[in-house]
Amino acid sequence: MFTGIIEEIGKIERIVRGGKSLQLTIAAKKVLTDVQLGDSISVNGVCLTVTTFTKTHFSADVMPETFKTTALSVLTPGSSVNLERAMAANGRFGGHFVSGHVDGVGHITSKRQEENALYITISFPEHLERYFLYKGSVALDGTSLTLFGVTETDLTVSLIPHTRDETVLASKGVGDTVNIECDMLAKYVGNMLEKKEAPSKGVTMDLLKENGYL
Repeated sequence: MFTGIIEEIGKIERIVRGGKSLQLTIAAKKVLTDVQLGDSISVNGVCLTVTTFTKTHFSADVMPETFKTTALSVLTPGSSVNLERAMAANGRFGGHFVSGHVDGVGHITSKRQEENALYITISFPEHLERYFLYKGSVALDGTSLTLFGVTETDLTVSLIPHTRDETVLASKGVGDTVNIECDMLAKYVGNMLEKKEAPSKGVTMDLLKENGYL
């Protein structure tokens, strides 16, 4: 379990590619201060298991299912990645519940600066639309963000200067891929309501109120 608060930006040192798998070696510092074999580290929002490590880097395997359903397959040596250790039970919880299980891959369609905010619009797979709510939460490349705009095909988020400087999202350009993880509560509620034959429009504020969630 993660919070979506990125701890540092790592760099891909080496990639060993299989047909539908990867072995990543990632240069890092902060996330390695207390690392153990088998620990979970979120890499661009994908929960990976540490298989080897030193004081300056760690390695993790990407299995075929993760290769197929995330944007890790487009990484190259030198790529920057968001890193976060699994959430500590005795720490502050600054973001939202993030599982590290990516729901789909989106593409950046536009970027614009307004005062101190960087607005980024990202297209998403059609089946995810029902899980997005204005002012709700989403994890993009593992970063916990608030939705400031949602259409049938796109979502928009806003980065404050700190998030812009401390994560990889701002460095990406139009057309680049982004890992998307929908809010965990929205997915559970959506699943329950789907089994109750909820309307095809998916999760709405009115529907949540009608079913006692608000």
